[in-house]
Amino acid sequence: MSDPHLRARLVVERPRFRLDVEFAAEAGQVIALLGPNGAGKTTALRALAGLTPLSAGDITLNGLALHTLPVERRPIGMVFQDYLLFPHLSALDNVAFGPRCHGASKQEARRTAAAWLERVGLAEQAASRPGRLSGGQAQRVALARALAAEPDLLLLDEPLAALDAHTRLEIRSRLRRHLGEFGGATVLVTHDPLDAMVLADHLVVVENGAVVQEGGPAEVARRPRTDYVARLVGLNLYRGEADEHHVTVGDVVFSVTERLRGPVFIAFPPSAVALFRSRPDGTPRNLWQATIEGIERHGDNVRVHLAGPLAAAADITPAAVADLDLTAGQAIWAAVKATETHAYPA
Repeated sequence: MSDPHLRARLVVERPRFRLDVEFAAEAGQVIALLGPNGAGKTTALRALAGLTPLSAGDITLNGLALHTLPVERRPIGMVFQDYLLFPHLSALDNVAFGPRCHGASKQEARRTAAAWLERVGLAEQAASRPGRLSGGQAQRVALARALAAEPDLLLLDEPLAALDAHTRLEIRSRLRRHLGEFGGATVLVTHDPLDAMVLADHLVVVENGAVVQEGGPAEVARRPRTDYVARLVGLNLYRGEADEHHVTVGDVVFSVTERLRGPVFIAFPPSAVALFRSRPDGTPRNLWQATIEGIERHGDNVRVHLAGPLAAAADITPAAVADLDLTAGQAIWAAVKATETHAYPA
């Protein structure tokens, strides 16, 4: 089997923080580094770019020992969160900057830049300076500037964070198309699960400077392995002990469709949780008594936060809130159908 296009082991030591992550990417693949603020995602990206020195580890890109090269010799394009366009240059000359740095003549670089502005739909803004561009236009100019230098690796640091919700939707779609056409590897840093799920082929979840989970977006979303990932994808997640089709979590026993033994995770969406004022008849499994900790709007539904033997979120309709006459501090019964749980080895 051939080596991946990018292979990185990044170790950065700081007085109160240690980053130690490892991942690989094939040519044409988009890797998303996903995690909470302070997890080490941007430090990893800056280490790849050479902007933050490695304490240990190595980076191999298309057979090249990248970590041995100075920043200016690394075949990398980078889009920063705030884009960092040169305010005194036109959009055309901003994009031409990359090819010029790689030895292209002024005329050749401007020809390349014009072609890239055409590709990102901004040919008519070629003469505009960054101050005259919208956030979405500035993001596209920054992407064109990064790609015009024909890098082997593209680094994106929260590329959609500065955009409003409406612009973000449009630019996310455009960005997905451009990344799909890029022949090198892409590493995207984000804390937004939707950006990661839409843009990336492979997720690397980083918490406290370490990789805690990785895999395809669907696999990570379906089988979260930390509370952070579970919250990110909107699931209730617990660790328990499985015995065939039963999983014990504290004092609560769940019936599950999977047949497992030993330590497991069990997950289910808030929409799978049913609430009752009094104890429902029937099996005691998948049922527990809780206290309502809080109630808030959540999209078209209402999210009820439950405390007790299992902290959980339940999504119900506004009508159900009225029918049950729910209030904070109230005792309530919660239940989940076995068919709506998902258990898997821990």
